[in-house]
Amino acid sequence: MADSFQASLFNPDSGKQVDDSRKPLAARMRPRVLGEIIGQTHLLKEGALLPKLIQSDRFGSLLFWGPPGCGKTTFARVIAQETHSRFIQINAVLSNVAELKQILLSARSNPSARTVLFIDELHRFNKAQQDLLLPDVEEGNIRLIGATTHNPGFYIIPPLVSRSHLFKLEPLTEEQVALALERALNDQERGLGNRTVDADPKLLLSLATLCDGDMRRALNALEVLVESVSEGHVLSESDLEAFASERQIRYDANEDEHYNTASAFLKSMRG
Repeated sequence: MADSFQASLFNPDSGKQVDDSRKPLAARMRPRVLGEIIGQTHLLKEGALLPKLIQSDRFGSLLFWGPPGCGKTTFARVIAQETHSRFIQINAVLSNVAELKQILLSARSNPSARTVLFIDELHRFNKAQQDLLLPDVEEGNIRLIGATTHNPGFYIIPPLVSRSHLFKLEPLTEEQVALALERALNDQERGLGNRTVDADPKLLLSLATLCDGDMRRALNALEVLVESVSEGHVLSESDLEAFASERQIRYDANEDEHYNTASAFLKSMRG
């Protein structure tokens, strides 16, 4: 039954090599261990709870709350990798009750696999779908890792929140994103290091600013820029003009970003 989830499941000990050359740069450069993760120092510093839970491999369910591109999926994959767990990833927008029941049944029938079920955009599941997770979370048949861009207090049912450790991820700074872009530009194994294209550090910082702390967006933008120029080219500010016109600010009419935007406006007025 688990074979039906091969597209979203990996076993760290399987030893199978997957051709990543066709994946977007952001997927290829995804950190594989905690030490490769950039940013989120409040979660990774010495003595912090999350590294202790991973090291002891005694965590239950985890909820990661933060803006797009800040590392929620990366944390889930790294945790499964470092704890040698069976990893299943689904997206709440695309999944349904039938698939969820099949995954839970598979986890129950194979407890030794120690299944980590990662649900991206968990807030998109309705109450009935979230309720469906409770018995298996309670019994430890699955270790749920949920990712959400919305406040869990409003969108995740209280019984699920109470059974989970909640970690809030902060937006990445421009310097942190620029550092990741520099790594990707020079990485010959997974990045763009095989292309003889260079970029000024100021340009990478400008690109990071343009992408509002979204690591995924910044890496994929860098890939487009590099692939659009010839060998030996040095990227300049003029190469960013096409992206500047597409820049978007995160905003929602009645959620957290509404109040964040209003707060930023008031602060700018006081300034």
